[in-house]
Amino acid sequence: MTRIPCMEAVAAVLESEGVDTVFGIPGAAILPLYAALRKSGIRHLTVRHEEGGTHAADGWARATGKVGVSIGTSGPAGTNMITGLYTALADSIPMICITGQAPRAKLHQEAFQAVDIVEIAKPVTKWAVQLKEPAQAPWVFREAFRIARSGRPGPVLIDLPLDVQKGTCVYDAALDAPLPVDVPEPRPQPIAAAVAMLLEAERPIILAGGGVIGAEASDELRSLAEHLQIPVQVTLMGKGAFPEDHPLFAGMAGIQTQTRWGNAAFLESDLVLAVGARFGDRHTGDLETYRRGRRFIHVDIEPTQIGKVFEPDLGIVGHARPTLAALAEHARHASPRHAPGSWVERVAELRSTLLRRDDFDDKPIKPPRVYRELNRAFGPDTTFVTAIGLYQIWSGQFQQTFRPRHYLVCGQAGPLGWEVPAAIGVKCAHPDKQVVAVVGDYSFQFLMEEVAVAAQYRIPFVIVMVNNEYLGLIRQAELGYDMNYAVDLHYGEGGIDHVTLMQAFGCPARRVEQPDEIADALAWASLEAEAQQLPVLVEVMVEREANAAMGPSLDAITEFEPVPDLVPVAD
Repeated sequence: MTRIPCMEAVAAVLESEGVDTVFGIPGAAILPLYAALRKSGIRHLTVRHEEGGTHAADGWARATGKVGVSIGTSGPAGTNMITGLYTALADSIPMICITGQAPRAKLHQEAFQAVDIVEIAKPVTKWAVQLKEPAQAPWVFREAFRIARSGRPGPVLIDLPLDVQKGTCVYDAALDAPLPVDVPEPRPQPIAAAVAMLLEAERPIILAGGGVIGAEASDELRSLAEHLQIPVQVTLMGKGAFPEDHPLFAGMAGIQTQTRWGNAAFLESDLVLAVGARFGDRHTGDLETYRRGRRFIHVDIEPTQIGKVFEPDLGIVGHARPTLAALAEHARHASPRHAPGSWVERVAELRSTLLRRDDFDDKPIKPPRVYRELNRAFGPDTTFVTAIGLYQIWSGQFQQTFRPRHYLVCGQAGPLGWEVPAAIGVKCAHPDKQVVAVVGDYSFQFLMEEVAVAAQYRIPFVIVMVNNEYLGLIRQAELGYDMNYAVDLHYGEGGIDHVTLMQAFGCPARRVEQPDEIADALAWASLEAEAQQLPVLVEVMVEREANAAMGPSLDAITEFEPVPDLVPVAD
C-alpha cells in the first residue's frame, strides 16, 4: 500500500464516485484540497458566491442523478452554503459541501474564520462531520457519498481542518470503490393489498412525486399506469416523471402550481396512489378538502415520511423503482390489461374543457403568453430551470414537460437566486443539451454575479426574465391585508437595467415589450447563446399587477383572468 497526501486520496474518491465537475471558491484554509484537485481530472469552476456554488452543484446533481460537490474555505464560506444545503435537503438532492477549517489546535482560541460549521449545518444536512485524522479521509468521503445517495437523498457537509488536510494516509485507489447503496424492496403483502385497492377503485389516480424521478422509475410508473389504465398526476417536483402529452396524464393538483382540470380530476378521484410524494402544503392546501371522499396509498423510501402529514389507508416502504415494478408485475397477474374506461374518458373531458387562456395579445404582456411561447419555442429535450415566486406558479400552470430531469425547480425551500447558478450546473452536466433558465427580475438580482461565471467559462444557456417590476407573489399575498407595501421595484425610477447589466458581463440581451416579439426574441437567444457560447437574456416586460390563480384549497381557486369553460381544445 502507498502512503499519499490524504487530499489526493479524497480527489481519487471524488473521481471514482462519478464527479467530473465541482464548484467553489479557493481560500487559504482549503488549499491542500485544491492542490490535490489540480492533479486530478476534475474540472473546477470558480463561482462568485458560495451559495451560488451550492446551487450549481445542486443543478448538476438534479441533471445527472449523481452527487454534486461544492467547495469553500473556512468561516463565512461555510455559513454562505447553508441556504444551498437547506435547499438540497428540502428537495432530496444528493450533494456534498466541503469546507476548510482552522487547524484543530486553534479551534478553541477563536482563530481567524474558525466557526463550528458542523453544528450550524446539522439541521440542514443528513450528516455533518469534521475530519479528525488524515487516515479517515477516503473513508469519511466514501461514507458521505453513501449517505447522500441512500434512502431519501440529501446533502452532507464535510469540514476539513487545515492541519488534517496536510496529512498523509495509506490508500490505493485500485483497491477501493463506492460503497453499495441499499435499494429497499417492498414486502409482497402490501403490494398485493395495494393492487387490490386499485382494482376495487372506480376513479383511481397515481400521484408521482420527485421520488419517482430520483429513483429513475418513470418507465415502471408508465408500465403500471398503462396496464391498469390509471390516470397519472405529478407534483411540482415530479414534473417530467410522466409525459404530459400521454393520454393518461391527469394534470397537476395544488393550490398554487396546478391546472384547473388537474384539481377537478383529483377532486373526482376515489383513490390516490402517491409514490415518492411528501404531501407538501402547496400541493394539498386544506387537508380536509384534499382527503375527503378518497383513500390513499403512500409509497416512500423513508419510513418516517409515511403518516407525517396525514395517515394513509395503506403505507408501503420501498424504493420507488422496485415498488412500482412490483405493483405492475402483481397487476399483470391479477388482471388482464385494461382498456380505457369511463374514468379515463372523464379525465380527457376535463383536460379538454377546464382550461386557462395563454393566447393573450394584450399590452402590456400577460404572463401566460410568455409560457405559451416557451412551449412553442423549445423542444422536449430542453431542460428548464426555475425558482420561486409568481413566475414559478405560472410555470407550473402553463409549461409542458415530457421527460424526467428536464424540469428543475427548487420546490420546498424556494431560495431566490437559484436559477442562474443551477442552470450553470445543468449545462456543465450536459453541455450538448439546451438549457433555459426562467427567472424573475428580483430573484435574478440575488445571485446575478454568477452570470460572470458562465461568461468566464463560456457556458451557453438562455435566460428568460419575466419582469413585472414587483415582488409579485408578496404583492398578491398582501391583497388579503388590503395593502401594497414595500414591494414596488419600478426600474423606470432608478435601479437596474438588466439588458445593460448583461452587456457589462459581455453577454447579449434583449428587452421585449410586445407579445408578438417574444417568439423572435427566444429564437434569437437560442442561436446567439450557441454562437457566442455565452448566457443570453431575454427580458419580457409583463403586466405589473398580474396575479396567478391560487387559493386555500383545491376547490377554492381564484381565477384572476376569464377562463374558457367548456371550450374543447382545438385539433
